[in-house]
Amino acid sequence: MDLNALKHKLHTQIPLTKFMQIDVKNIEDNCLITTAPLKPNINDKLTGFAGSLSTLVTISAWSACYLNVIKLGFKEDCMIAVIKSDTAYRAPVTKELYCKTILPSKEQLQTLKRKLQEKKSASIRIKSQLLQDDKVCVDFEGIYVIKI
Repeated sequence: MDLNALKHKLHTQIPLTKFMQIDVKNIEDNCLITTAPLKPNINDKLTGFAGSLSTLVTISAWSACYLNVIKLGFKEDCMIAVIKSDTAYRAPVTKELYCKTILPSKEQLQTLKRKLQEKKSASIRIKSQLLQDDKVCVDFEGIYVIKI
């Protein structure tokens, strides 16, 4: 699946992502890059709204899971859900929301594939960060369960 197809899926199946204007930019240095403009995601202090920041890191990590499940050869209609997450807000976001999500390692993907084949269910831990001028503004770690 290409990244434009993922963006279309998000915008049509999760309407909030379209309202937030989330964009699936590219994959670089084993990270999925997603962005959103500040204007539709702003709060009364003229910084990024915590709910928008949380949504972007959560959906970006979900997207990393989704892309890899497809890459492993499983169907697009599998169930992926965050079951636990931890988000730390370290600094305000005053520019475009820029998220880097670390893609799973080859070892993580091998374990994931084996568990999905054997048990039809598995979980994986994904980390995302919102960055501004190379400074971490939001740290996120989520555990996603996948059922095929």
